[in-house]
Amino acid sequence: MLNKRGKPLMPCSPAKARLLLKEKKAIVVRRTPFTIKLTIATGESKQPVSLGVDAGYKHVGLSASTEKAELYASEVELRQDITDQLSARLALRRSRRNRKTRYLAPRFDNRIRTKRKGWLAPSVENRINAHLSRIEAVLRLLPVTKITVETASFDMQLLKNPDIAGKEYQEGEQLGFWNVREYVLFRDGHVCHHCYGRSKDPVLNVHHLESRRTGGDSPGNLITLCETCHKALHRGGITLKAKRGQSFRAEAFMGIMRWEVLNRLKASHPELEVNNTYGYWTKHARIANGIAKSHCADAFCIAGNLGAERLGEFLFQKQTRRNNRQIHKLSILKGGRRKRNQASFEVKGFRLFDKVACKGEEIFIFSRRSSGYFDVRKLDGTRISAGISYKKLRLLEKRRTYLTEIRKEAFSPLPEGRSLRA
Repeated sequence: MLNKRGKPLMPCSPAKARLLLKEKKAIVVRRTPFTIKLTIATGESKQPVSLGVDAGYKHVGLSASTEKAELYASEVELRQDITDQLSARLALRRSRRNRKTRYLAPRFDNRIRTKRKGWLAPSVENRINAHLSRIEAVLRLLPVTKITVETASFDMQLLKNPDIAGKEYQEGEQLGFWNVREYVLFRDGHVCHHCYGRSKDPVLNVHHLESRRTGGDSPGNLITLCETCHKALHRGGITLKAKRGQSFRAEAFMGIMRWEVLNRLKASHPELEVNNTYGYWTKHARIANGIAKSHCADAFCIAGNLGAERLGEFLFQKQTRRNNRQIHKLSILKGGRRKRNQASFEVKGFRLFDKVACKGEEIFIFSRRSSGYFDVRKLDGTRISAGISYKKLRLLEKRRTYLTEIRKEAFSPLPEGRSLRA
């Protein structure tokens, strides 16, 4: 609930919200979570509200609570396609520049990382901004007085080698080798790891198990193959049994964002108490109180009000791509034509990812056809209909960057009279 000036107040019961709306003393400003704004001046009685944030690489858990009750719970699924999209854009731009300005000298002084102090990779920056965006969304709804963020630091060398100690930290696995290729060949014994020398081909190649643009050049993503097997693999004649080694992307991200989120929160909200906590404390609190593991449960423990009454439902939010500026498909059709990549902004009054009412459920439009028949699903991918007429759909909410649906927590029954819908 918001006051007349739009400042957050403590939430009210569904019955009181209905009464305020009926008497024209409030208006609806948001449907999910259901939020009303008072049109009359009123007194403000607030309680200390603590917000717990379970930061993560793929999911973010948030929980706001007082000493008596949990007021807000959500789980956010972050985008995982940033690196792939940027790599595809890089390949397209390089190809276009090679065709049009192949003799243009590279201008390395224009690289942004040489100009901006504290530059972070776009994939990392997107996740950090997503954390801050969801925290700000809660601050606009509730009068939060304290924020606690769970941070973590990972010893990646210890994860790779549990027996590492002392000066071995300064002596990495590639010590004494000129480059990564030389190390991988030595590691694999200068033998093809598919045929193991049966092809009698003396030429050895270092092959990327996962695409270089997304998997990188780390030794865990490389394997030694002879020329014969390497060519056969790219023709599709053979299949490798080897899998990519352990990736430490999530651990690296958590190490970077550990202090970045805290520092940005403290800078933007100096009036709030902003603290950090660690995973071992969260785990102990969760086990000691018999709470089942989930991102929302971790956030509830991080908030610190362990005696509060839990909500039995939470907001599941999925981060989506807002725009796609690619004009044409890459494949060239007959006559030198290329199919347009962009669909119409609206089809029969509906946009992609609009929330609609269909068959008594709240679902989302995942694809559209110009004929007016749409593919509608839930956020977990459950398909309600592969082709339903737009005439049978009723628009509930226009699409946003974060698609939101309400889910119930099976382990915690919903207390009577408590709901995220009011």
